[in-house]
Amino acid sequence: MRYELCASSDIPEGKSKAMQAGETKLVVYHLSDGFYATQARCPHVFASLGKGKILDDKCVQCPLHRARFDIRTGEVEEWANFPPGVQLLNVVRGEKSLETWPVSEVNGQLFVEI
Repeated sequence: MRYELCASSDIPEGKSKAMQAGETKLVVYHLSDGFYATQARCPHVFASLGKGKILDDKCVQCPLHRARFDIRTGEVEEWANFPPGVQLLNVVRGEKSLETWPVSEVNGQLFVEI
């Protein structure tokens, strides 16, 4: 299903915005080559990726345990590594990629396909 999100100008390059499309909570990122969408919660312990940092025009870093994910593909770049000792939790919460969805821009408006 296709959902209208917002004006493309609402998300400056290098920034992200948490939003909802139907029942799906997601984060839309504006990278140098376009717009991308991922699930809104980190699969480690479900922290908000809307509060995460965009690193190197490529990854989002979870604000809680610093897991990093490729925004374009959802693949894990680095699993949770902070604070020291979180690796014990990682035994139970194994690596899991982010769900991603395609974003298109039409006449200055962003749309996501879910």
